[in-house]
Amino acid sequence: MRFVFVLLLTVSVAAWARNSSQADGSAPAKTPARNASPPADLKPDQRTAPNPPPPRSDRVDASALDDEPGESSSKDEPVDLSPPENDTRLHPNSAEAVRNAEGSPNGSDVGEFHPWDPHKAAKNVEVGDFYFKHKNYIGAESRYREALYYKDNDAVATFRLAVCLDKMNRPDEAREEYENYLKILPYGPEAAEAKKAIERLKNPATK
Repeated sequence: MRFVFVLLLTVSVAAWARNSSQADGSAPAKTPARNASPPADLKPDQRTAPNPPPPRSDRVDASALDDEPGESSSKDEPVDLSPPENDTRLHPNSAEAVRNAEGSPNGSDVGEFHPWDPHKAAKNVEVGDFYFKHKNYIGAESRYREALYYKDNDAVATFRLAVCLDKMNRPDEAREEYENYLKILPYGPEAAEAKKAIERLKNPATK
């Protein structure tokens, strides 16, 4: 009997609650939908943007795509390519560099790249010194030039090539190599001798 009484009391309370809610005109709370719009009373920074799924590539009609190029996002104003103020005074050799670049093939002034091998360069200098001591200046010149092929701007090979050319009575070439040595090592161990040789080759009468 007690169980039946409790059951009847529970059913009665539930029916009374349902009738009361309908009389008040209120509706039971509903769970918000997943893609429902955010409430209007939220601030802009509190609202979350919708996150639609990305389109599938197998649903894209390739024939419907336009082949025409799109519009550029850059400004329509032309770019000012004029040189900056005082450019001629600050960079006096720029015009010559531009002419050289324009006159070279493919607009490039890059020369041939040589292999870099200091070991082979030192070995060629050693063999060149052997030829030079035996007065084989042609062989020495060849070895010194080969050393410069493997190690461009090598000070030792440049100076000894200058001395070799001087011995072969080729003053213009010798003076050029002496000057190249001074460009590499202006205060090098052979700088004083190179300067004396340049003055001597400029004034052959002072021999």
